Amino acid sequence: MATAGAPRRFCRCACFCSENLYVARYGLHLRFRGEQQLLRDYGPILRGRGCVSPEDFQQLLAELEQEVQRRQQLTQESAARKALIVHSYRPARPELYTSLQDATLAPEFLAAVEYSASPGADCKGLLQRLEILSEEKRIYQVPVFTAAFCSSLLEELEHFEQSDLPKGRPNTMNNYGVLLHELGLDEPLVTPLRERFLQPLMALLYPEYCLGPLDSHHAFVVKYAPGQDRELGCHYDNAELTLNVALGKAFTGGALYFGGLFQAPAALTETLEVEHVVGKGILHRGGQLHGARPLGTGERWNLVVWLRASAVRNRLCPMCCREPELLDDEGFGDGFTREEPPIVDVCALT
Repeated sequence: MATAGAPRRFCRCACFCSENLYVARYGLHLRFRGEQQLLRDYGPILRGRGCVSPEDFQQLLAELEQEVQRRQQLTQESAARKALIVHSYRPARPELYTSLQDATLAPEFLAAVEYSASPGADCKGLLQRLEILSEEKRIYQVPVFTAAFCSSLLEELEHFEQSDLPKGRPNTMNNYGVLLHELGLDEPLVTPLRERFLQPLMALLYPEYCLGPLDSHHAFVVKYAPGQDRELGCHYDNAELTLNVALGKAFTGGALYFGGLFQAPAALTETLEVEHVVGKGILHRGGQLHGARPLGTGERWNLVVWLRASAVRNRLCPMCCREPELLDDEGFGDGFTREEPPIVDVCALT
């Protein structure tokens, strides 16, 4: 039992180092526990995707072993990067590192949140204040940030990108972008966004994921550009719920596409296509199969916030679909806890 007032310790599931290893050229997420298991479980499908020669397989094996090692060292290396950034980085827009202000948020978003936190609010009333992209898939869109804020945040991100400081990969699939906790924007920007604004909104839209608070997150910015990442294969998020906000810049292509809830990628035939609009956020369940179409021209930057509820994931890890095997971690880890979160009124602003 944690001492009252003590910081909560978050964990990750042990499956992080063996499940859902993404191999872009074969378009597959793989479980990896060794060479023989890989051949046994994936031999036929790998050959069907072009991994046919011994050299192909050895290259794949080396990549998977390297990715496992990267994941095993991720916590320590991320902490080292963050410490160096805190010591050496000089922001271009220091005002971004102060507490989130209502003036940075779109009026439509503020109105939707205000309604969500009001007495008697219900999902039907909230949906009148959002754009419904798919009633069946429960995917919605709403302006989140002002154009001025998106521009300021992009300026800061590009300033950091151009520095010689180390950058971590945003997630296990994207190679280009920024981890907001390493840059120092988690506490002033993302945590109040989650606690004050997204919590009451998501509680009405997706009550089954809000039995307790959305008590942690993983937030990052992804960048798509010529010569870098241009598209993203279909996948699920390691999150109960997701917010994806387009920040800019000028671009063509790159639409999001959605399949079914926990649908097998191989069974994906019909999709919902959603174009990005700067400042607008797309709200969806983390288990909704989705990906990104190839970028046409320009650069696309998006802020993605994976929202996590320990009351939900403590019972079933969304990545391995088993009871989580918990390992202590730093920061928010992957959102698991060893103790149950407190029961709160999730419709009340904090």
